[in-house]
Amino acid sequence: MQAYMTGDELPGGYSGGRTLRNSGTVRALRLEEQHREQEAAGCCIVTTFAHPKGQFVHRLRWQTGAGFVTSETAFTNRSDAPVTLELLSSFCLGGLSPLAEDAAPGTLWLHRLLSGWSMEGRLRSDPVEALGLEPSWARFGVRCLRFGQAGSMPCNGWFPWMMAEDRRSGVFWGCALKHNASWQMEVCRQDDGLSLCGGLADSEFGQWCKTLAPGETFVSPTALLTAVQTDSLDEAAAPMVEWDQNHLPAELPLVFNEYCSSWGSPSQESVERLVNAVRGHGFRYFVIDCGWYKAEGVPWDTSMGDYDVSPVLFPAGLQAATALIRGAGMVPGLWFEPETVGHDARAFDCTEHQLHRRGTVLITPTRRFWDMRDPWVRQRLRERVIKLLKDCGFGYVKLDYNDTIGPGCDGAESSGEALRLQMEASRDFVAELQREIPGLVIENCASGGHRLDPGTVAATALSSFSDAHECAAIPIIAANLHRAVPPAKSLVWAVLRKTDDARRLAWSLTAGLLGRLCVSGDAAELSTAQWKIVDEGLAFYRLAAPVIRRGVSRRYGPTVTSYDTPEGWQGIVRTGDAGCLVVLHRFGGADPGPITVPLPWPCQAPAAVYEVCGAPLAVHGTTVTWQPAAPMSSAALYFTKEGT
Repeated sequence: MQAYMTGDELPGGYSGGRTLRNSGTVRALRLEEQHREQEAAGCCIVTTFAHPKGQFVHRLRWQTGAGFVTSETAFTNRSDAPVTLELLSSFCLGGLSPLAEDAAPGTLWLHRLLSGWSMEGRLRSDPVEALGLEPSWARFGVRCLRFGQAGSMPCNGWFPWMMAEDRRSGVFWGCALKHNASWQMEVCRQDDGLSLCGGLADSEFGQWCKTLAPGETFVSPTALLTAVQTDSLDEAAAPMVEWDQNHLPAELPLVFNEYCSSWGSPSQESVERLVNAVRGHGFRYFVIDCGWYKAEGVPWDTSMGDYDVSPVLFPAGLQAATALIRGAGMVPGLWFEPETVGHDARAFDCTEHQLHRRGTVLITPTRRFWDMRDPWVRQRLRERVIKLLKDCGFGYVKLDYNDTIGPGCDGAESSGEALRLQMEASRDFVAELQREIPGLVIENCASGGHRLDPGTVAATALSSFSDAHECAAIPIIAANLHRAVPPAKSLVWAVLRKTDDARRLAWSLTAGLLGRLCVSGDAAELSTAQWKIVDEGLAFYRLAAPVIRRGVSRRYGPTVTSYDTPEGWQGIVRTGDAGCLVVLHRFGGADPGPITVPLPWPCQAPAAVYEVCGAPLAVHGTTVTWQPAAPMSSAALYFTKEGT
């Protein structure tokens, strides 16, 4: 563990301002005891440290058979005066050094997941020396890399995820954080041993400190940790992805969302047209996205907050729309952005119930933010969100979030702590929704994939993978997220256009096989021939759903440099108890020639193939070879163990 209390000696080795690790707080710790507690599902190792001002307790939990452990740290103030924490780690893995004594430089690597709007999850891999983490000749001077994000979008910039790798021995150490506010991870080195730690963003990085009264206890967010020996980063990351197996949906039903049909201007007329078009094609959910509340001439993204149903767009109210959707055999869904208020909403002027920073209302170019800790706000959301969902009979809700608070707000001893409390209250609202409307399916969205931290993903049924709606990078992003989000919960856009040829339709639907398929677009204007291609893709998705739901993925192919104009190819092989799914995409650039990916077991023939251009596909025992016909081509194969 790592911690720092205000007033204690700061760390040395020229590390001031770069880290609060290894401070006087840590040097003052004394081990009190360590014991094992048997729990219903496994065991917990409890380690207690004494400090002159209190007690730290670290808990490391393991569930029987799991490939990961969880880690958290608690501090209790045992003194007779307030104590202020400026750093409290959720985990600290120290002494990680090359497992071979004669290992050369370049043996240890650090892997991280970059995240930007519509380009989530790009893998960044570096030898630790290239990151300035090589020890000095005298083993003096602390080397430290601190990264994370400060704000209300936990995947804004980086995912709360990292892995260290010993390339010579094939060993990975992995870490991920279940936290929906500001966080940090650190990689530090002074001697040969590398140290990985992380948790809440500290006072320097995230403006966080927490003052505890005598007798008060504070517990860090939970971290997920794993250690795996393998030749595959993807396989090493799998335990941190599949940790919430108990939260995975039993089925993976199809979703139709009308957003890329109306682009924020849905109406009773457009909903009726789309419902009639998708009726009978196997969709479970039909979601009315943003804009159902907006006045004429006002954009959807500056008018949210009042949530009065537009009498122009829905003259008979949303009840008529939900009756139509249910009459077609689907569950109706509705979009909300409950935590923010747009510039053009009447509620924009309710500043006494909105977040402030340094005494002034917190505002961005399009939004202000409700103070989710305020009882008045919570009551308003019960009336405007929960009651509307109940009264209109919605069974699905998409909770969006399209801005970030930044490093903090007013209302606690530090702006970072106020942000943590704000985000805790947001999480409580999601739990209240689930209590008030049993069986409600909740989709987590934050400008696409900005809230894909493990805790938020586990607390909701589905998560939007990205705002990448129609771009070429969709299969790249969807595959990236296999390292951080269960595909069973990763909702991938497949936007279908009336101008799409067979190859483009199949490209979109095949990309959707890398997660939960979410169809949108010109469904009401597709021809019979186009619908035939779509229905074949939907049937293939339903067949492959058991492996999408539970399995381990491996990526093959060259690194893709540009997401806007990708070149090369990508192959994802996902293996589960039910079978094996192979998803292939060729991007732009030079013809790669025949593409070959390995299979997990010898196979004779696939149980199903989805490839509409007639490109050559061949199975040779333990490999699949594909010769794509043209750039932006795709293919998918599904194998069962019975087909070996």
